Amino acid sequence: MTTHDDLHNMAKVIDLNGLHRGGNNFAQPGLIPRLDISAIAYVIAEHLTPDRYPAVFFTNDVASVALIESSDRAMTLIRAISAALDSEPCDTDGVPDYIEHISNWTATRAPFSSAPPTDSEVIGRIRRAADHARQTTNPHAA
Repeated sequence: MTTHDDLHNMAKVIDLNGLHRGGNNFAQPGLIPRLDISAIAYVIAEHLTPDRYPAVFFTNDVASVALIESSDRAMTLIRAISAALDSEPCDTDGVPDYIEHISNWTATRAPFSSAPPTDSEVIGRIRRAADHARQTTNPHAA
């Protein structure tokens, strides 16, 4: 799978299941759990089905971040989305914090907005990141 394909699959997950926005964990329990955008990147990158979602997503933020950061593929997706945003990631210990950047973006209202981005707006931004990923890996793609 390409970054383009994986980003489109992330958009499909959000369209079908919605998006977990904030709280103390990276997932909200349910028949089909809702995941934070960074957790979605991880499960797409690692090809996980809902019955195999990591338990730490529901219980431990620090362990969740470490798990997500351990997946090069997930971090590629997260960085691609971060690059499509209108703001820069904050630094944590002198390193850009891409997970914090995209998770906060989905959960926080932008200046002059009354609410955080809708699922449709998040999907649109992910698709923009996917198109950019396709163009940068294949400059002749239309």
